[in-house]
Amino acid sequence: MRKQKVAIIGAGVVGASAAYFLSKEKEIDLTVYDESTGQGTSAAAGIISPWLSRRRNKKWYRMVKEGAAFYPNFLKEVMNDQPIPPSIYKKVGTLLFKKKEKHLYELQEIGEKRREDAPEMGELTVLSPKEIKEKIPIYTKEEKALWAEGGARVDGGKLVDLLLNKAAINGASFVPERVTLSQDGKDYIIHSSKGEERFDSVILAVSAWLPDLLEPLDYEVDIRPQKGQLVEVKLENTDTADWPVIMPQGEEDIIPFDNGHVMIGATHEDEAGYDLTFDEVILKEMIHKASQTFSTHFDEASIYAYRSGTRAYTSDYAPFFGQVPGADRLFTASGLGSTGLTAGPIVGKCLAQLVLNQEADLPLHDYPIEQYVQKK
Repeated sequence: MRKQKVAIIGAGVVGASAAYFLSKEKEIDLTVYDESTGQGTSAAAGIISPWLSRRRNKKWYRMVKEGAAFYPNFLKEVMNDQPIPPSIYKKVGTLLFKKKEKHLYELQEIGEKRREDAPEMGELTVLSPKEIKEKIPIYTKEEKALWAEGGARVDGGKLVDLLLNKAAINGASFVPERVTLSQDGKDYIIHSSKGEERFDSVILAVSAWLPDLLEPLDYEVDIRPQKGQLVEVKLENTDTADWPVIMPQGEEDIIPFDNGHVMIGATHEDEAGYDLTFDEVILKEMIHKASQTFSTHFDEASIYAYRSGTRAYTSDYAPFFGQVPGADRLFTASGLGSTGLTAGPIVGKCLAQLVLNQEADLPLHDYPIEQYVQKK
């Protein structure tokens, strides 16, 4: 019996997760295409802590809540019950700050209600400055914070590398190229420098580049790019391995990893398009803001690295996934924005399930692709 030939274009967190799941299927002959340029996942370090968001979109909240709950067992499976490398993912808790102390208690009340349906959130407590300093000794401010025990950190680039490595071990092929897509009858044709190759099914996991791939098939796509920049600093002689992730008021999240390495960011730049140039002025200002809002130690830290990537947003900031309307066996997901690392693995699994003619873990009707991808 001939294997089903499947291609995945795009190997960010969504595409790499789909590749991992499909590579385990013996009836699938899988090829992954990705040129890596601009990939949001590789540039991202994420906070997996969606439960305290005040965003009112219940369908979006369901996606990120299910995505956060999905992570531990997903990575346990990927690691074949071996320890999950803390450099990739670690549950360390979250500290969330608000300018007005009363808002912390309001969020705590919201969280307590949501915890009934999301026990992985863990304990919720408003911590004093002294209690914060016990968790992060370099804290130099006097504000309280809401502690969410179940919060976790994830390094997007290292997660993608892990998933693609597992997929390759399972037999998937990887082509590091930018490609184009066309259709001939029931076949989809991928054009690369090596020529043309036909596939039975294709997943497009290309984030903000989805309009470019679907334009030759005569589709309009409601997607726009957003630039995100992060800066990685190094705190010398400082043990940061177990520090919680920090969400100050604003967009300068602080994400500690091991050996004194701390990520700060990311920016949300709607007008930058696909420009990936580092803006050192903006990045150094983020370090300064982190010093102002959390610890003066950040102004003294050495800059270790810069990261820049592109996210995808729809006009109403809602995500979507499913089969491209009118295109049998062509699937896609996009619009995840800054929650891509939280929701990406479960969305990738859903796309793999659709390829396998299985019911998706998330309900398709809540993330209607036909609202954002339409024939011209």
